[in-house]
Amino acid sequence: MRPLSWADLAARFHPAAAHVDARERLRAFAGAGLGILVTALVARWWALRTGTTAPWLVAPLGASAVLVFAVPASPLAQPWAVVGGNTVSALVGSACALLIPDPAWAGAVAVLAAIAVMFALRCLHPPGGASALLAALGGVGFGFALFPMLVDSLLLVLAGMLYNGLTGRRYPHAPQAPAATPPGGRFTGADLDAALAHYNQVLDVSRDDLQEILQFAESAAYARNFGDLRCADVMSREPVTVQFGTLLEDAWSLMRERRVKALPVTDRSQRVVGILTRADFLRHAGADRREGLTERLRHLLRRDGLTHSDKPETVGQIMTRNVRVASSHRRLSELVPVFSEDGHHHLPVIDADRRLVGIITQSDLVRALYRATRPGA
Repeated sequence: MRPLSWADLAARFHPAAAHVDARERLRAFAGAGLGILVTALVARWWALRTGTTAPWLVAPLGASAVLVFAVPASPLAQPWAVVGGNTVSALVGSACALLIPDPAWAGAVAVLAAIAVMFALRCLHPPGGASALLAALGGVGFGFALFPMLVDSLLLVLAGMLYNGLTGRRYPHAPQAPAATPPGGRFTGADLDAALAHYNQVLDVSRDDLQEILQFAESAAYARNFGDLRCADVMSREPVTVQFGTLLEDAWSLMRERRVKALPVTDRSQRVVGILTRADFLRHAGADRREGLTERLRHLLRRDGLTHSDKPETVGQIMTRNVRVASSHRRLSELVPVFSEDGHHHLPVIDADRRLVGIITQSDLVRALYRATRPGA
């Protein structure tokens, strides 16, 4: 490992850019101001009405407001984190002030104990550390945890629920149902859980939001690498074709010689009129009855030489007439469901004049997908 340079050290202290626009910044600081104002006015009214001499607004609420209004999706900003974190931390701080005479020791123990309790109760909230320290150094009684801490926290959370809801932010930001892995996705929810367990640190983002962000980034990379590909970029050009009157024996021999499983059937203008696949041969040979299938297939391919016969002898008699085609300029990404869900294995590609110019197979699509999604692509 190379030694840390001054440039590296300076880079670590350089603040990262906030990826939010001016509208979101305005929404955040306006909400924080309104939230504190509402909390202060109601708490002051309550203090005057009840005649209490306790402070009606405390400093840790300012930090809580930053979380509730600027990062409402954070697990550290959720209602239970705000109310529970501030309140139990104040109780811990009051207990430390009562049990430990030295303010320095009381403050240190209060903060570490508050973090431990917040972890245990799943209400980790950074301003809770300030609440514990304030209670420990101020030597306040346990009533401090109820008023102003509990009351102020509840009022701030209610203001946050109202304001965030009106401005289009989900709050409380409850966990959502696990998102399904999108087509082409290369990680699942279980993979994300394993990565989080390996990381083993508290993240200021919920698991479902992190999964959504990662899937969006993966989709963006997928679109960048794969979204601009057209059928013409990956199709097999100059495909082997047959015509309506081609003998079945010749078509079968052509399939075996070229090692293909489908042959587009075209007219004299190279327009697609059907497609011939191995499944067409097997269907007419009675593939549902396995006994004697080989002999029945030989009989199908063998010409009778009769003027009139019920046995099919040309491609046009057994081909699939309803053929799905794709234009050469069509995005390749649009064909993924055609192959994956509709059961297609071969897709003729036509030009603007509807003439055959190529064919796309599942192998062509898989090859293009691999190139688009492989690491480092």
